[in-house]
Amino acid sequence: MVILGIHPGYHDAIAVLHDEYRLVAAVQLERLTRRKIDGGRVPVESVAECLAIAGVAPRGVEAVVLGRGAYPWRYFSHFTGSRVLEGKVRQIFGAEKHKSMERESIRAGVTDSGAIFDAARFLAELGLRPDCVVHFYNHHLAHALPCLFHTAWDDALLYTSDGGGDNVQYSHRVFRDGRIETLDGGDAALLEPLRIDSLGLAYGYATQALGFRINRHEGKLTGLAALGSPRRYEELAKHFSVDDLGRVASDFESYPAMRRAIFAIAEGAAREDVAASVQKLLEAFTLTSVRRLLAAHPVRHLGLAGGVFGDVRLNQRLAEECDIDEVFVYPAMSDAGLAAGGVLDFRLRRDGMETWLANRRPLETLYYGRDFGADADRAFAADARLEKVSDNPTADAAALIAAGKIVAIFTKGMEYGPRALGARSILAAPHDAAINDELNTRLSRTEFMPFAPVVAEDDAARVFDLPEPSRTAARFMTITCAVRPAWRSRIPAVVHVDDTARPQLIRRADNALYFDILENYKRITGIPVLINTSFNAHEEPIINTPAECAEALVDDRVDYVVTDEAVWRSV
Repeated sequence: MVILGIHPGYHDAIAVLHDEYRLVAAVQLERLTRRKIDGGRVPVESVAECLAIAGVAPRGVEAVVLGRGAYPWRYFSHFTGSRVLEGKVRQIFGAEKHKSMERESIRAGVTDSGAIFDAARFLAELGLRPDCVVHFYNHHLAHALPCLFHTAWDDALLYTSDGGGDNVQYSHRVFRDGRIETLDGGDAALLEPLRIDSLGLAYGYATQALGFRINRHEGKLTGLAALGSPRRYEELAKHFSVDDLGRVASDFESYPAMRRAIFAIAEGAAREDVAASVQKLLEAFTLTSVRRLLAAHPVRHLGLAGGVFGDVRLNQRLAEECDIDEVFVYPAMSDAGLAAGGVLDFRLRRDGMETWLANRRPLETLYYGRDFGADADRAFAADARLEKVSDNPTADAAALIAAGKIVAIFTKGMEYGPRALGARSILAAPHDAAINDELNTRLSRTEFMPFAPVVAEDDAARVFDLPEPSRTAARFMTITCAVRPAWRSRIPAVVHVDDTARPQLIRRADNALYFDILENYKRITGIPVLINTSFNAHEEPIINTPAECAEALVDDRVDYVVTDEAVWRSV
């Protein structure tokens, strides 16, 4: 069965395509439109790209699963009176509004969003067949399910946390004895008053208070936090609590009130101290919540998803300070992960838990964009601005990096999720901290943001103090860990001020080009680590196409580009 998953989110809009339980393609809208965190509409470009990658015609799709995001007014079937009149007038003048399915479901008092959706019109306009099954998925269940599907766990606490979705900001589910029990955060919340409890939004409001953009620059606060002291923590913490069931609460009457209070607390304070304070808030209350849930429901595994768990320092504390055997953070932890989780929700409802569990499989890579293969080299060869400098890509790329050059790798399919993991990465030597300034300047990035290391899985224990519960998460660069003392001075470019790093563990089977460049660099220098940072300039999405890659090379963002076939530079 071919299943199309769509999340028309207000940020992180995405489409994915599954063949039965196998993810075939996943493409975020921003990677195609080149507008950072593009969304607020149905990502029709992503749909077309996923179908093209898979070689599937629209009529070949048998089911489509949808998130409760932004849809054009014409797809809603419940409007009456003045709302119908307004909508028709706007259509006539080409100013049709998009409406939130979440908000409209709450207004209509329904948990079945399909009851207020014109599915026939939607299918027809996307060119899908009229008998295609249409299913709306729950936001937080879609976050949670991939954590279970991509592991072999026999028990787990599935914990999600973000700025909000389907009228809640958290969900807590326990898996054991072959079943999932929803403790908090199901569709029933659509009929309940909104809780003012989001640590994710508190972090977002602090991001705004420091002059950055919410839902976009929260990572800057994580970087700044290591440079400050949590002097405003008590002022923040007095507003929050965690009950015996692990539920976070606050005393704010509304989210605008929370925002005003956080802006007031941040006023006049050093930005590093504000960042450290809200980071401590997030860590302390999330850790308390998870620990209380684990005490009430003793299980050995922890699955984390939702935008909050883009915070890699938080994930480290949960892995190291909770009594668990393993933590897995779904790599597309933001709303970009919802469409794939929605497909898993559909399959679970269709097939039942026993069949669903029998089809579980590990997540090996995230290379689910278009694989341009040799077409990339043909495009570079046809570009008069570029020249080939080597037909021995792995050895010569490693030598260039060892000589201090900055080399981008362009291979396989563009990564799914927020991080480059060796298909659209920039590689550099980690032994000289001065490379950070050069990279930040050439990529127009903020100077206090640290870079991440890549290391072969077999070498990881030599360099990093990576506890066993964290190893799976580290394959996808979703967790920090301590750098062993003997290595801190040898790889300073990837060591944070608190002596931690955010490593990616790799295997040759997943990406031979990436792995072999690292191995050759190790042979030359004796250092088994490279800098890996995403192949994009500040405020731009990660590179997708050969043309975008060529422009970055010509614009001097990097010195060289390495493909499976060659090494290239600008003339």
